[in-house]
Amino acid sequence: MHILLFGKNGQVGWELQRALAPLGRVTAVDFDSTDYCGDFSNPDGVAETVRLLKPDVIVNAAAHTAVDKAESERSFAELLNATSVAAIAKEAETLGAWLVHYSTDYVFDGSGERPWVESDPTAPLNVYGETKLAGEHAAALCTRHLIFRTSWVYAARGANFAKTMLRVGKERSEMSVINDQFGAPTGAELLADCTAHAIRIAQRKPEVAGLYHLIASGTTTWFDYAQLVFAKARAAGVELAVSQVNAVPTSEFPTPAKRPHNSRLDTSKFQHTFELVLPDWTAGVERMLAEILGQ
Repeated sequence: MHILLFGKNGQVGWELQRALAPLGRVTAVDFDSTDYCGDFSNPDGVAETVRLLKPDVIVNAAAHTAVDKAESERSFAELLNATSVAAIAKEAETLGAWLVHYSTDYVFDGSGERPWVESDPTAPLNVYGETKLAGEHAAALCTRHLIFRTSWVYAARGANFAKTMLRVGKERSEMSVINDQFGAPTGAELLADCTAHAIRIAQRKPEVAGLYHLIASGTTTWFDYAQLVFAKARAAGVELAVSQVNAVPTSEFPTPAKRPHNSRLDTSKFQHTFELVLPDWTAGVERMLAEILGQ
């Protein structure tokens, strides 16, 4: 099997290089690759890459993920999140290849408290969500598609919420963290491993093509997430200055892009179809913290 991976240097892309390797030959590219075009600001270029390589599977981990910045650069976000996705999807359809694409809980309006299911009406609150929804429609131009909506993605590599909390916790005695957004922190490692497993299943059961919610199990808030980070850091002997953490509403931190309050996603369809049990969010976060605290 030949797999073409776009976005190899992102958090998910980096883990995908590892997880996809046992499946066959992996050609991994990014926006600055020289051998083949992996730049999603160039739809013709990425389409040409697909035509040249003729992969059996395309995994797209490339995206415009700067949520607030997207508010002021809609055209660029559309180019990366939808236009180029359509370009590779059309080439994948011509080849009869599989296309794996990642989307987001931001396609929903974040209302209510019930976990969203795949068939729920979409209503993005911001440009990022709108362009990612357009990307879902683009990816579906390829019949053999697997679209995974996820949320609150982190990895030990690169910047993440936990690292920010540790840095600020060493600098300040008091801090405030949002406590009215609900979701499940989901590790890039988990996403990559689940993707590899899903591709294996799809190779022998093409009827699994479709849209799935894929996040860790359980629910938390950014405030409770931060509390876990601080507890694990102190247990590991890290000296923190913070002694008071205030739980505050989203309104205390106004941003250009509106955030959803309810990022819960129902993963029953994914777990049933691919016969996997998704672990609680704390398992992955604690492993990530053990890694970064041990450095």
